[in-house]
Amino acid sequence: MNPTAAAAIETLPVVETFHSLQGEGMHSGRSALFIRLGGCSVGCSWCDTKPSWPADVHPRRSLHELVAEARQAAANGAAFVVITGGEPLEHDLGPLTAALTTTGLPLHLETSGVGALSGTFDWITLSPKPHRPPSPAALAACQELKVIVHGAADLAFAETMARTADAPVLLLQPGWACAEGQALAIDYVRRHPAWRLSLQTHKWLGVR
Repeated sequence: MNPTAAAAIETLPVVETFHSLQGEGMHSGRSALFIRLGGCSVGCSWCDTKPSWPADVHPRRSLHELVAEARQAAANGAAFVVITGGEPLEHDLGPLTAALTTTGLPLHLETSGVGALSGTFDWITLSPKPHRPPSPAALAACQELKVIVHGAADLAFAETMARTADAPVLLLQPGWACAEGQALAIDYVRRHPAWRLSLQTHKWLGVR
């Protein structure tokens, strides 16, 4: 392997890292270290992290540095590490998860599922998008299916995904500040017991 390729594997474009609480899904309220990777071609209009889309504007950080930060977060109470983005599967996550495994922390992935699966994770949250549906492999691998709801069509899409996914946890999450999505999601969960409501509690509480 040439030196340039080796260096690329040992570093990743990182938008930010921070130790906070997981705000969404089944692990909501738990202490976690977040590693947000740069790069996303999915392009959701409602995305709240659009600065993460271009990968090349974010500094590349070494795996050694990220592992050291995870160890420090664990010492300060982090229960797991969340790899998010952007769209993290636009990178080969194998070297990163192999390195982070040495910390002893469970590893979680948040993805839209459009890229090839890579890395080894204890929990995968799949948030599929109608305009860029996920791969069958991502649907089969996820533990948590989380569909964002803005309109009635999103409910039909959620059921289509659920019929294909092998996910034990099914979540509907209203789009942020979307009154229609909130009303639809609440009503649907009330009438369909297989589904649960997910809220962005960190935004309600003003927690990063």
